[in-house]
Amino acid sequence: MRRSSFADMNCSIAQSLEVIGEWWTPLILRDAMMGVTRFEQFQSRLGIARNVLSARLQTLVDHGILEEVQYSDRPPRSEYVLTQQGRELWPVLTMLRQWGDRWLATDGPPVEAVHASCGHETHAELVCSHCGERLRGRDLQLRHGRGAPDGGIIPAARVDRADAQG
Repeated sequence: MRRSSFADMNCSIAQSLEVIGEWWTPLILRDAMMGVTRFEQFQSRLGIARNVLSARLQTLVDHGILEEVQYSDRPPRSEYVLTQQGRELWPVLTMLRQWGDRWLATDGPPVEAVHASCGHETHAELVCSHCGERLRGRDLQLRHGRGAPDGGIIPAARVDRADAQG
């Protein structure tokens, strides 16, 4: 069954899912962020069908998230390297991992993040880019941006219940 396209939806989440929301794509990105670059490495780590992996990698290249870089002329071989756009997905995957650790990892997190500078286990938090204060859903109000068809505050858009940690 073919999924619906979000291509015409005026929503940044929907547009993002058009690019990174396909089955396997977040795991390909996870591995790329862990230093995996070659097709065979992705394939063996994930156990993904070659045709599916090829299609997912091509989509990521087409959208500027990965760059295909040739490392051998004979035979011609390429590796897949994260671009700046791809590296900027790190916080998205980190927050998704942390959510999974909290709500789905019944035996505990399979991976722990350790801050290299201080050596302590850590987790990422959202903070206000202006004042540095921790952001919680109840502290936010959404309003139409420049890309919206009209202006003003979005009705019932406070994110009161979106803050899982209080």
